[in-house]
Amino acid sequence: MSELVTGEAVALELSPARLPSRALAVLLDLVVAVAVYIAVSIGLVAATASLDEAARIAVSIASFLLVLVGAPIAVETLSHGRSLGKMACGLRVVRDDGGPIQFRHALVRGAIGVIEILLTFGVVACIASLVSARGRRLGDVFAGTLVVRERVPMARGGFVPPPPPWLAGRFSGLDLSGVPDGLWLAVRQYLTRMQQLDPQVGWTMAERLAADLAARTGTPAPQGVPPAAYLAAVLQERQAREARRAFGNGPAAHAPGRNGSAVPPAADGGRPQPAQAPGPYGPPIAQPTSEQPPSAQQPASPAPVEQPSGERPGTGFVPPA
Repeated sequence: MSELVTGEAVALELSPARLPSRALAVLLDLVVAVAVYIAVSIGLVAATASLDEAARIAVSIASFLLVLVGAPIAVETLSHGRSLGKMACGLRVVRDDGGPIQFRHALVRGAIGVIEILLTFGVVACIASLVSARGRRLGDVFAGTLVVRERVPMARGGFVPPPPPWLAGRFSGLDLSGVPDGLWLAVRQYLTRMQQLDPQVGWTMAERLAADLAARTGTPAPQGVPPAAYLAAVLQERQAREARRAFGNGPAAHAPGRNGSAVPPAADGGRPQPAQAPGPYGPPIAQPTSEQPPSAQQPASPAPVEQPSGERPGTGFVPPA
């Protein structure tokens, strides 16, 4: 949905990480970095035993900057924002717009992190994260980054609402072979999040998706059907076909109509009348009709007059009362 991203959609996609998970990730990174720094320092002490005091101090400072500052910057740059601690906690550093970070973002975060994490033992970083609405520390503010959660629980996966009953089986004859998987994913993501979007923005997105879907199938969307209801009905038809393909063909629920689409039978035997759509889709869109009333098409026939019982014809036919 990169071409359909709005302000609400971006806010829904980014789930900022809070202080406990970020503190655990930083703690894991520090444990690994300190362990590597101790091992490197022991090796350097043995290697620089013959040097003078100034040279040993310079090597110690260089190893400190290389292991505790340079290594985290390199890891975040090469892994696009995922250090060892963040990978263990399911976190990632991204830009404010949701894109992957680059070297300059990791450099600013690492340089400021020396002050707010190493020199102050994380006190400044904790205070900044608590004050920030999205849990950002000073390094994130100056670098224009944000730590987000990558592992979203399954329960947070949006539920796709079913289509209205009056659209059941209406698109059974639709050719869905030309619809790519990316468009199906976009339709599903929209249907799961349409209740969280602004109504006007959601309606515009639904119209664009419906137009793309109609162009792929070669059949325009029916008039009078809301675009969100059309998307839900076509998606349900695709899921039904996948289920029949996986588990075998079952009995058809409705008989196909003239255009190959299944039309649910009407209760009165006449033309099926669409019911009001429950749920988030709303009622069908009223369309102007060109049909004239029966009085304008042909003169009304006079009502039959019941004759007395003695004057009824002897044909055995009794006219309706």
